[in-house]
Amino acid sequence: MTFTKTTEQASKYEHLEKMSVQELLFNINQEDQTVPLAVAKALPAIETLVAQIVAKMKLGGRLFYIGAGTSGRLGIVDASECPPTFGVPFDLVNGIIAGGDKAIRRAVENAEDNATQAWVDLQEFDINSNDVVVGIAASGTTPYVIGGLQACNENNIITGSISCNAGSPLSQTAQFPIEVIVGPEFVTGSSRMKAGTAQKLVLNMISTATMIQLGKVKGNKMVDMQLSNAKLVDRGVKMIMSEISVSYEEGSQLLSQMGSVRKAVDFYNSQKH
Repeated sequence: MTFTKTTEQASKYEHLEKMSVQELLFNINQEDQTVPLAVAKALPAIETLVAQIVAKMKLGGRLFYIGAGTSGRLGIVDASECPPTFGVPFDLVNGIIAGGDKAIRRAVENAEDNATQAWVDLQEFDINSNDVVVGIAASGTTPYVIGGLQACNENNIITGSISCNAGSPLSQTAQFPIEVIVGPEFVTGSSRMKAGTAQKLVLNMISTATMIQLGKVKGNKMVDMQLSNAKLVDRGVKMIMSEISVSYEEGSQLLSQMGSVRKAVDFYNSQKH
């Protein structure tokens, strides 16, 4: 297969600087509407990767995302949201960005071009064969990410990838590649746009489906969420009220006593039966 970077091809829109704000927003929105349709075509590949992650996590493994720039930041966002949402340990899902944490806010020059650094970064976490590493790169050509997955393959660590070009070097390196082909960006080459949106949607799917499979959701509720602010405590109390017949005050007391929605409901039910 001939590899073409559709993410880098010229926008189908011309003279953007002559458009009104209304025209700009309308056209960006038109392009954005194509992204979920592109993700839909990748669902079988996403399902396959999730199955691998769930199996490894049941053996005590962890999930790692590696990426550079926007892709790296998106991995960090997804990883950082798992503990508060699902009540899992902070080191179960990990996001690593080329250039280190300082690259979250500011681009680190040439960091993505270092093909050996990702493996060095992963070794700081004592990476092992129970873990899964997912490389994220819109182009599918980032040396940092490809090199990281190559090293993982050589060390019997399952690898996946998320990219937005068909048949990229990254897809050829990953054991379980996901390709979401979103086409040229509204601003030529600005892959933080449709490609970034596609990656975010896929990451949402991977972490959410995995956590549900691991029993971190009951019904449709985040029963293991961390109660880190007043809004979440209030939400937790109302979840308890919807599960068992108690007042707001009783639910609040149960939640305070037990520390999570799941434990509060289980405790109440154990006392009643």
